[in-house]
Amino acid sequence: MGRKDASTIKLPVDQYRKQIGKQDYKKTKPILRATKLKAEAKKTAIGIKEVGLVLAALLALLLAFYAFFYLRLSTDVEPDLEPDED
Repeated sequence: MGRKDASTIKLPVDQYRKQIGKQDYKKTKPILRATKLKAEAKKTAIGIKEVGLVLAALLALLLAFYAFFYLRLSTDVEPDLEPDED
């Protein structure tokens, strides 16, 4: 019969959760829906950091591509005329 006594004692965490639940219940549905939508929008929004990283990666790729062809073409060029030919 000790269980009956143990069930009447509530933990502070449970009391806190119950209080929060009552506060949420007092809010109207449109307010709760708007809050959820705002949280979802914040979660799924693309940040400036991600955009910057993508742009930096594209710039690095373009620079590597340009450097490869610049070095490749600049070493293969052979002049047809020599300056001492007169």
